[in-house]
Amino acid sequence: MAFTADVLTQLPREPLAEIEPKVRDGDILLCAARDPFSRLIGWSTKSPWSHVAIAYRWPSVKRLLVFECVQRIGVHAVPIERFISQTSDGSRPFPGRIILARHADTPGPRGLKPLVDGAIDDMGDPFSPEEIARIAARIALGRLERKMPKPRKSRHEFICSEYVSMCFGKVGIKIKWDGLGFIAPADFAADPKIRAVAQFKTR
Repeated sequence: MAFTADVLTQLPREPLAEIEPKVRDGDILLCAARDPFSRLIGWSTKSPWSHVAIAYRWPSVKRLLVFECVQRIGVHAVPIERFISQTSDGSRPFPGRIILARHADTPGPRGLKPLVDGAIDDMGDPFSPEEIARIAARIALGRLERKMPKPRKSRHEFICSEYVSMCFGKVGIKIKWDGLGFIAPADFAADPKIRAVAQFKTR
């Protein structure tokens, strides 16, 4: 089911050691942060949700990774310990809250391979100043409730939510959104097939 910002006060914050056994491959990490770029995302979508990523276990080394797309770096993967404890530029502690969520149609390990392949295929794609400008234009158009002109549609200059949406699309899951400007982290919380599972203790 969809969930609102109320989960930030209703779900208890638990340490990683307690949540990690509950995490399934393909689970969603939805953040409500307070850094300047996160506030811009929140302002554009009228919601607290500012970032979204995907959890995946690397079986051979028994590590839990997070695939994400972040400003300045682009698409990469980090250990979940780092994801919940600091920002992408290394600032500690993480300035906000993080929810573990799950899409009802996420396939099991065998069916998840196309999603993971898609997540890996775009790793290393950089952001450039021109791409940041295009993303800013899409954010502004979304806030003005205008549909995205074709020349400004995403061309692998993903923001986090577009990257995660693309990954889920590899297994036939379409995240519901209004089609205005850009798919946003808030659209994941609003999707009726996504539910909140737990809330991380980030400090």
